[in-house]
Amino acid sequence: MRPTTSFGRPIVLPSHPLAPTPTGSGLLAPRSPQQIVLILTAYLLAATNWPLWTELARLGGAPSLYLPDVAGMAWLLAAGLVALLSLTAWSRHAKPLWFGLVLLAAVVQHYMATYRMVMDPSMALNVLQTDPGEARDLFSLRMLVDVLVVALPAAWWLWMVPVRPQRPLQALWRNALLFVLAVAAAVGGGMAMSRQLAPLMRNQPHLRYMMNPLASVYSFGMAASRPMLHRSRQLVPISGGAALGASYAGQARPRLLLLVVGETARADHFGLNGYARDTTPQLKARGVVSFRDMHSCGTNTAASVPCMFSHLGKHAYEGRSQDYENLLDVLQAAGLAVLWVDNQSGCKGVCDRVPHAAANDAAQVAAHPRLCSEDECLDEVMLDGLDARIAALPPERVARGVVLVMHELGSHGPAYYKRSPADAKPYQPECRTVTLADCAHSELLNAYDNSIAYTDRFLGQTIDWLKARHERFDTGLVYLSDHGESLGEYGLFLHGVPYAFAPEVQKHVPFVAWLDGGLGGRTGVQDACLRAHVDMPLTHDNLYHTVMGLVDVKSPTYQPALDAFAGCREARGAHPATSAG
Repeated sequence: MRPTTSFGRPIVLPSHPLAPTPTGSGLLAPRSPQQIVLILTAYLLAATNWPLWTELARLGGAPSLYLPDVAGMAWLLAAGLVALLSLTAWSRHAKPLWFGLVLLAAVVQHYMATYRMVMDPSMALNVLQTDPGEARDLFSLRMLVDVLVVALPAAWWLWMVPVRPQRPLQALWRNALLFVLAVAAAVGGGMAMSRQLAPLMRNQPHLRYMMNPLASVYSFGMAASRPMLHRSRQLVPISGGAALGASYAGQARPRLLLLVVGETARADHFGLNGYARDTTPQLKARGVVSFRDMHSCGTNTAASVPCMFSHLGKHAYEGRSQDYENLLDVLQAAGLAVLWVDNQSGCKGVCDRVPHAAANDAAQVAAHPRLCSEDECLDEVMLDGLDARIAALPPERVARGVVLVMHELGSHGPAYYKRSPADAKPYQPECRTVTLADCAHSELLNAYDNSIAYTDRFLGQTIDWLKARHERFDTGLVYLSDHGESLGEYGLFLHGVPYAFAPEVQKHVPFVAWLDGGLGGRTGVQDACLRAHVDMPLTHDNLYHTVMGLVDVKSPTYQPALDAFAGCREARGAHPATSAG
C-alpha cells in the first residue's frame, strides 16, 4: 500500500533529479524516436556548423549575397541529417548512438574552427592512423571546453527526454516515410537551388566537407572501408625485370643510399632556399645541394608517402583501381638490401613487404630517456643501433648495396615545440601550446623554425654517420619532405587541405641531396651541373626514378626523363630532366 500521513493524505516520494519521467511538458515531453531525430537535426544544424556558416559569409561578402547560400546549404544539410538519423530512430536504445554523433560533430567543429581544416576522406584516414603521441598533441583545454559546450546540453536532453515505445512494424514504416521525405526534400531543394548552389560547390569544393557531421560520417566510412577494399584487390607486381646495372660488376664497395622522408617541412623555411633565417647551417656546412622548386604529391602523410614511392606519378596514382608494388619492392627484387626505420605512425603500407623497424617502440623509449618521453622520440634516435640493424639484413644483399629509409617525426604539428630539444631552440620565445591561434604569430614561427633547425642538425649528424662509413660503402643522402604546413596564412593552420585548393605552403617542400660520400662519383653525377639547376621544377613524381638512377637498378618502370639527376651524369644531356607532371 502507498504510505499516508496521519491525515490520510498520500506521501509523495521525491524522484531522482536526473531520472527521466514518463510524462512531462515542453522540451522534456515524451517524444517518438522520429521526433527526437528532427529535434537533434535542428540542434546539430545550429550548434555544430558555425565554421560552415562563417565560411559562406566570408565567401559571400554582403549578407544579401551569402544568406541565400546559407539557407540553401542549411536545407540540404538538414535533409541529409534527417535521412541519416532516420536509420537509427528505433527505440530509446539509440540514445548512445545519437550522443556519439553529437560528440563527433563537436570534436570536428573544434578542429575546423581552430585549424581551418576540413574532414575529407584523406584527413579521416590520417585521424584513424594517428598514434597516441600525435593524438595527445592535439588535445588541449580549449578543445575540452569547445566540445563540452556543444555536447553537454545534448547529453543532458537525451538523458532526460522519455522516448515513446513503438512496435517494430510501426517504427519501420515511420522511419521509411521519414527517410523518403528527407531524400525528396534534398533532391527537390537541390534542383530548385541548383543555379545558386551548383557554381558555389563547383568553385568551392571544400564546402561539401564542412557539412557537419554528414561529411565526417562519409569520410570516416570511406577511410574505414579502404583496408577492406584493398584486401579484396590483388597486388599488381611491377618488380619483374628488375636487375642491378653494369656498375655492380667488380665493385670495390657496395652503395649505401640513405633516403630521409621528412615530415611537414616547408621549402620556404629552409635557409638553403633563401629564407631570412639561417635555419640550415649544418646542411650548408656539409655542401648539400638544395632544389628549390619541389612540390608534393599530397597535403598529408597518408596521401603523399605511398604516392611518392609509386612509379605511377600523382595523377595515375590517384586514379588507380588496383594496388601496385612500389619502389622498395623493385629495389629488393633487384637484389639490394632494403630497410625502413620509422619514427612516425607507420609507413602507410610502403614498407609492408621489406624489413622495417620502429625507432619509437617501447624498448627504444625506455633505452633513450634523453631523446624520448612517453611514446615519442626525437629523430636522432633513428641513428642509434643503425649498424646493428644493417648487420641483421641478409649479408649477400648488403654486399651488393643498401637502401635505408628513415621516416622522420620532423616538424609534425601542432606541438612544434616538442620537435626540438632544449639545446636546439635558437628562436625564442616559442609557442608552447597546441591551440596555435592563441599564440602570437612570431612565437608560432619560432616554434616551427626551431623544429626545422633540429631537422637540420639531425640531417647533419646523419651525413656525418655516412662519412664515417665511407671505407665500407659508397654513400649518399637524399632528403625529401612529404608535405608542407600552414602557419596562419589565410587563417589556415596545419595541413591536409584538399590538394586542388590547398595553399602553396602545404605543397612546396624541401628536396636536398648529398652525394659526396662516393655515391656521386660512382654514378657519374656532376655536382656543378646539379648546382646550376637547383631551380628546375620537380615533383614527388621524380623520386622513384631518381632513386633508381642513383642505385643503378634497371627496370621497365624506370623513366630517364623523370630522373632528376639523369641530365647531370657524365656524357649525358646538358640539363636534368623535370617532372612530366
